Amino acid sequence: MTDKLDDEKYRAPALSKGLDILELLAGESRGKTQVEIAKTLGRTTSEIFRMLMVLRQRGYVELSEDGDRYAMTTKMFEIAHKHPPIRRLTAIAGEEMQRLADAINQSLHLAILHSGKVLVIAQVDCQDNNITSVRLGAQIPLFDTASGRVLAAWMEERALASLLEVAQGSEERRQDFVDGLAEVREKGYCGNASLTIEGVQNISAPIRDFSGKVIAALTIPFVKRLSGTSIKSADESREALLEVCRSISRQLGASVHSD
Repeated sequence: MTDKLDDEKYRAPALSKGLDILELLAGESRGKTQVEIAKTLGRTTSEIFRMLMVLRQRGYVELSEDGDRYAMTTKMFEIAHKHPPIRRLTAIAGEEMQRLADAINQSLHLAILHSGKVLVIAQVDCQDNNITSVRLGAQIPLFDTASGRVLAAWMEERALASLLEVAQGSEERRQDFVDGLAEVREKGYCGNASLTIEGVQNISAPIRDFSGKVIAALTIPFVKRLSGTSIKSADESREALLEVCRSISRQLGASVHSD
């Protein structure tokens, strides 16, 4: 009873409406109109209009070129990067990622889990003219990624169940994802053909924090170039990736012997 009264006492309706809008738009790549937002959230258009004006003034949402649809900006992503753990992770990983990209002539991206999806928080390219890269800030369905398998493989049972509950995808993809986690744990990495781009082999390895917990996945979308500029094989690239992940993990305080 006390908790319920406390909930009523500390309600902030305006803040709740603003957060509802942000959470809705976060899952919409094309954005939504004011009417669509109001209908989805069960609010009046006048309520939504006031919230949208404030969010737009603060730089959290923007209008499309035709002035009809609202979409999220990258401001939330930028704020997340100011959070010390993520900032430290990207600061430590950045130079190591670029050195590896140059050494194997492949692009790399660093990802974490966010709201049941894989969020790309850092990305580097090699010097080759032909590259395969993932957009910084991209949110990718969990079941479609090697990164997702690495991030989920060492989770405790309860945490994994919670992740699977919010992740989106077909039952077939979900089952295939779960079935593959044991192999990822056994090998210490994930290597499989891309589920989104033909001809790309994704190679992903875990990065651990001081407690040994997997907090990020570093991934090479490996491409074999017919031009002859693929200076390292997929196996050589994988071994180099694993060594870099161990190095980054050590700098974050993880034991060299974490497994």
